[in-house]
Amino acid sequence: MTDTSRNRHYRLTHLTSYTYPEEVTSSYGRAALLPRPGGGQQVHASRLTVTPEAAEMRDHRDFHGNLSSYFHVTEPHTELQVRSSSVLTVTRRRPDRARLPNVPWEMAAQAVRTVFSPEVRRDGSIAGGLAIAESRLASPLIDLGEQVRDYAAPSFAPGRPVPDVVEDLCRRIYTDFEYRSGSTTVRTRLPEVLERRTGVCQDFAHLLIGCARSMGLAARYVSGYIETRPPEGQEKLRGVDASHAWASVWMPGGGWLHIDPTNDQFIDNRYVVLGSGRDYRDVSPLRGIVFTDGRGSQLDVGVDLWPIEPDQVEEHVAEVLAGIPAS
Repeated sequence: MTDTSRNRHYRLTHLTSYTYPEEVTSSYGRAALLPRPGGGQQVHASRLTVTPEAAEMRDHRDFHGNLSSYFHVTEPHTELQVRSSSVLTVTRRRPDRARLPNVPWEMAAQAVRTVFSPEVRRDGSIAGGLAIAESRLASPLIDLGEQVRDYAAPSFAPGRPVPDVVEDLCRRIYTDFEYRSGSTTVRTRLPEVLERRTGVCQDFAHLLIGCARSMGLAARYVSGYIETRPPEGQEKLRGVDASHAWASVWMPGGGWLHIDPTNDQFIDNRYVVLGSGRDYRDVSPLRGIVFTDGRGSQLDVGVDLWPIEPDQVEEHVAEVLAGIPAS
């Protein structure tokens, strides 16, 4: 069983491969694949590699504080690979409910309505009250219609503390909905998820966020990874980890509370945060444009979130900085 009471050290690799039926003459891409430091997460090294080699590549911190990488490949190609490699230490502990503030959700909603600070950092990202204020509004993939509010209502008993509201929402989504890979797409909206009662982690995160926002709370979409555990008695296999998503809800005196409705739990040291935003579109791992005479492409994605020992960190950092893939 994974020990969630101590620091965890990881080597992370995310490899995306596109294969095209006809030669591509030019590819523009934007990747959000480098882990975000802070919040119980120390990034020792990270690197993004594009094959064929990009003629142009640059990184920048976006409006939400996430690190995005833009690249332009000008060499003709029929295959494009984008590999992110990182070494990090996660010190995060799962929150103890007894230590969380007992702020009634109505009071938190009032605070969200009144707090506002137009602070923008030098790197262009938002901070303080502005981040909270924008996280209570509808967004392109999260509408706050009557169906969403109706589903949320049973969790919002009068005077109920925010942590209890969030836990109850999380448990209800986990119980009421079936996880079914391929049952939705990145464009699926919440009314359809509520009707079908199926979805994937992205849908469940969107639903919890939509419920919280519909009642006046501030909530964000978080993208990242979770270390998966193998069946009892079997070794962990490489390549079985995948991108993951969960939600974070703001509460006065407690900051952003991260919770995973797909697994019905607060996050801990098995989770790695890539970034956060209003919904999936703000932190989609990879998107772009290609120029080709052909149609269609084949996509293959492989993720490894591999635990390493403390005395192996320096060795893996050297490999990442040298561009050596994990063995």
